[in-house]
Amino acid sequence: MEKKKSSVGALIIASAIIWGIVIIGCSLALKGTECYDEISNILFLGVIAHFLLIWTPMGLLTRNKKNKQVNNT
Repeated sequence: MEKKKSSVGALIIASAIIWGIVIIGCSLALKGTECYDEISNILFLGVIAHFLLIWTPMGLLTRNKKNKQVNNT
């Protein structure tokens, strides 16, 4: 159980890091310009990375946990 807690914690930290990078990327793109297209691309890529790298593994962990609970009962 401890390993699952630490892996979920690592995913949450990774999520924060991804969004931190996205925010820094947006601020660099905004620096002195009006460039909505560049910023929307950065945000779109951040959302895709977030879903693929964070929420997909977290969903798989949750599903595995539920399957083990069903098999144990």
